[in-house]
Amino acid sequence: PFTDSFLFAGVRIKLLLPPVGNYCNRTWDGWMCWGDSAPGTAMQMCPTYFQDFDPGEKVTKVCNPDGQWFHHPESNRVWSNYTQCQVHTKDRVKVAISLYYLAVVGHCLSIVSLIISLIIFSYLKSLSCQRISLHKNTFLSFILNSIVTIMFLSVSAVINENTTSSNSVSCKILAALTQYTSTSNYFWMLCEGIYLHTLIIVAVFVEEQQLFWYYILGWGFPIIPATTYAVARWLYFDDKCWISPHTHLVYIIHGPIQVALVVNLFFLLNIIRVLITKLKETHCTESTAYMKAVRATLILIPLLGVQFILMPWRPEGCIGYVYDFFNNIFSHFQVRLGERLSSDGRRFTGYIVVARKICHFD
Repeated sequence: PFTDSFLFAGVRIKLLLPPVGNYCNRTWDGWMCWGDSAPGTAMQMCPTYFQDFDPGEKVTKVCNPDGQWFHHPESNRVWSNYTQCQVHTKDRVKVAISLYYLAVVGHCLSIVSLIISLIIFSYLKSLSCQRISLHKNTFLSFILNSIVTIMFLSVSAVINENTTSSNSVSCKILAALTQYTSTSNYFWMLCEGIYLHTLIIVAVFVEEQQLFWYYILGWGFPIIPATTYAVARWLYFDDKCWISPHTHLVYIIHGPIQVALVVNLFFLLNIIRVLITKLKETHCTESTAYMKAVRATLILIPLLGVQFILMPWRPEGCIGYVYDFFNNIFSHFQVRLGERLSSDGRRFTGYIVVARKICHFD
């Protein structure tokens, strides 16, 4: 304790007493604080509170031999060199613009494709059943999420900078709706997993299930985390338009989503396990169709968000840009899901019948 106190006193004296000879006085440049400096170049790491700054780069400030801070020749004002902090900013802007257009195009294609799928499901009366009703609600949640996301991206984009800077209530409501529809997506996918798991494994002899509880889970439950997130954001991290992801409050949304994904993945793997087990035990002409059912289930796995379970956070560096690209592909392109389920509606119904028959005969 005595040694620590002595060292602390020494450091304090060094900070309070000016350097020997000519030196530049301590100053605040508007972004960072600079202590008393001997002639030469003083350096600090770039501040972390600017999103476009690279905290791994350095800020420099020159102290002239006469004890005066360097003045910029054009402005004739004291100047700190922050240029290295933004060396990669232009590249980041290009990546951000590319991801923006990728997201918008993906959502637009998804809206068109999913609307077509809804029309097909509604037109073909032979596909009218509980499972198709779940598909319709899942598609509707994707459509709503795509519409709200496009609106939110447009508001938060550079071209609408004035709207973002105004920090309007409508912008924050749109941000909360984006979180609600996104959460609803994952919980409707969970409903799909619960339904298939119940149909094939738990209740193979039950023809109908109560869809009311699916509606509560898919549309009702996401209101809780979305509302909690909005209130917490307003109270503890009320930034402009609630755009910044740099807060632990996002786990209010991400937590339930991760739980839904893990449970859904368990259901899918258990379904595949049972199907493969039954296939090995059953030697009949329906084996080919059965394997197609297994493959169809496997195809759904990446569309149900398994990538977020394997890599729930964004890595740093160049790998982060690769993560952003694939994240946008999986998150914003639901087109193939709609096309797959609509074009294979009858065939997938046949797969379920095959599964139920084999479980029944066993």
